[in-house]
Amino acid sequence: MLNPGDSLPTLTKPVTRENVRLYAEASGDFNPAHLDDDFAANTQFGGVIAHGMLLLAHVSEMLTQAFGSAWPESGRLKVRFRAPAYLGDIVTTVGSVSRVVEKEGVSYLECRVGCQNQRGEDLITGEANIPASLIEKESE
Repeated sequence: MLNPGDSLPTLTKPVTRENVRLYAEASGDFNPAHLDDDFAANTQFGGVIAHGMLLLAHVSEMLTQAFGSAWPESGRLKVRFRAPAYLGDIVTTVGSVSRVVEKEGVSYLECRVGCQNQRGEDLITGEANIPASLIEKESE
């Protein structure tokens, strides 16, 4: 069982044109801000950016590594998108257990989660919650 202060697995991935293209195909989101250099150069971002949900998938992958099938079955996630990730950025996804909370007779692990680029800028910040009893079953 994880305890407050424990770190979750760290996940580091580059933002590549290929990953952004594959995500666009999988999601059906072909917004030119994610795919077209000329279009993206004239946006508020000044260049091609990754889909925010692609970064959020990194968070979910990290949580699945930490909690196994209990995460997609019963986990809850609340995040804020703070800044875009650009092609060539290296995104590191991190998390830690912040506390154990009781809600309606059930213990939940509350975790801080987030993504940062190679400059240490927050791209995503948020909180994940998962029932502690499901984590204990997963590790047995």
